[in-house]
Amino acid sequence: MDTRNKKRLGAMLLTGIVSLSAIASGCGNNAADDANAGANEQPANAATENAVAGAGMKDGKYDPPITITYLRPWGPDVKFKDGENQDNNVHAKWASEKLGIELKNQWISPSTNNAFETKLRLSLATNEPMPDIISYRGDFNLVRELIDSGRFVDAGELFDKYASETWKKAMDEDPSVWYPYMQDGKRIGIPILDYAYNGDPVMWIREDWMKKLGLSAPKTLDDLEKVMDAFANQDPDGNGKKDTYGLAIGFKNWINTWMSDAGWIFGAFGTMSNQWNLSADGKLEYGSVTPGAKQALATLQDWMGKGYLPTEAGLYDETKAAEDFTAGKAGIVVGPHWMPAWPLEDVKKNNKDAQYKAYPVPSGPNGQAGRHGTSNANGVVLINKDMAHPEAFFTYQNYLFDQFANPPIGGEFEYGLAEGYDWVMVDGKPTTDAAHTGGFAPEKYTITFDGARIPGLNMATLAKLADGGEAATPFEKKLKLSTPQTMLDAAKIVLEQKDITMQQLFTGAPTATMQMNNDILAKMEKDTFSQIIYGKAPIDSFDAFVEKWKASGGDQITREVNEWYQSVSGGQ
Repeated sequence: MDTRNKKRLGAMLLTGIVSLSAIASGCGNNAADDANAGANEQPANAATENAVAGAGMKDGKYDPPITITYLRPWGPDVKFKDGENQDNNVHAKWASEKLGIELKNQWISPSTNNAFETKLRLSLATNEPMPDIISYRGDFNLVRELIDSGRFVDAGELFDKYASETWKKAMDEDPSVWYPYMQDGKRIGIPILDYAYNGDPVMWIREDWMKKLGLSAPKTLDDLEKVMDAFANQDPDGNGKKDTYGLAIGFKNWINTWMSDAGWIFGAFGTMSNQWNLSADGKLEYGSVTPGAKQALATLQDWMGKGYLPTEAGLYDETKAAEDFTAGKAGIVVGPHWMPAWPLEDVKKNNKDAQYKAYPVPSGPNGQAGRHGTSNANGVVLINKDMAHPEAFFTYQNYLFDQFANPPIGGEFEYGLAEGYDWVMVDGKPTTDAAHTGGFAPEKYTITFDGARIPGLNMATLAKLADGGEAATPFEKKLKLSTPQTMLDAAKIVLEQKDITMQQLFTGAPTATMQMNNDILAKMEKDTFSQIIYGKAPIDSFDAFVEKWKASGGDQITREVNEWYQSVSGGQ
């Protein structure tokens, strides 16, 4: 699995941990209000009812029932009540009774140890019948194998015909989510939407250390150096030992990561490492070979030499690096707005008086700031060419978008997806507290893993609540009850800095030259960057690396990446 997919997988798993409060998106409070209004005014299944009125549907329900066979990996986070399972559960019962749709797994396989991927690849290789729907998030190479098999329909045409306005508006927030699943101009896969800005980072700083040492919030890299110097040299924990440092980062997996991130240092110099960014001439360029990358590496080398970074950074993965922050060894860590849910609260296990606070990522010498971006999508739905009634999937998913993604007041999903599972009545009032519900999450039983999500809604709502806005809708009330103020404040910062987001713009299948040369180029890059950061190689060795990278396939990859980008975007 490549670095991009590792980050997506990590973010996916963590989102599961903090699903009640941690997610994201970006438009502002007006965007939240617009999204709320759209969802609450949208009649259930209006688009689908009109489209399939003659296909055995009456009063929003198929009669006789239609069976949808499907495949999706089942993760260890999916918890069932006794007597229920993947085919027999509260959500499957609801789909049958409400919509006349029988949901049936073609076969069941766990997501762990590549069991699902292995079984699905075997099915492809032996030409076994495919189910009506495959819903998947994970190995992008497997997605491309499925698309290349030619066994799935142009889902974009079906989407245009059958998707509800709520779903279409959600998809239109970022049309580039279609790009990874396009082939010959056709949209073969439907992106599974997620909350926007979910993994976009903020800077978390030990506020008690700042106050003790009389420090001000860092707005620039120069300001940040002063803070890190104090954290490394002025005994912020008061134990009389020189055992603390400034910034917790780990680049065992990569520099631009989902937690304990250092990509924003590159962003301060106008680039983002290990991803393809849009250059001034409108073409894609690889961020690790730009002049800005050299400046960022020089900065990291300087900080390492001054003791602002952990000497073990090259051995630390993202979680291990964050543990230095929670253990009270480091004063700063950079990561998503949801980190108070996990793992930042662990800092108080070691020091009950510890305080931390979110700040914007700082700007560089030219006033630039940049952070890596999070895709609005997390997974894909593929529709079998032989599916007798593909419109039935839209009947199902439209209902979830129209009624569950941002439920109206008084609607059937006002408090959650299923009473007795994700919400219960306690003393006459609804609650989603896991202590009362048992921690069941029926949205995880849905074909698309999370039910339905409107990308811009979550972060805009969190920002609204951070400013003291009234929680008026069911969605807002749920977030207000489940989200601590520290997380609300961090979400507001994420949204305020949305214009500095730098998205990975190459989301296609590995190009021909990538398939041959990527392993060599990646090793070359990691070795060079590590040597420079640790001061074992001079900063000018970066120039030799760039020349070698270009000559070893990098120039050809750049051409191939831009050919792909032109094919899916039309140069937009």
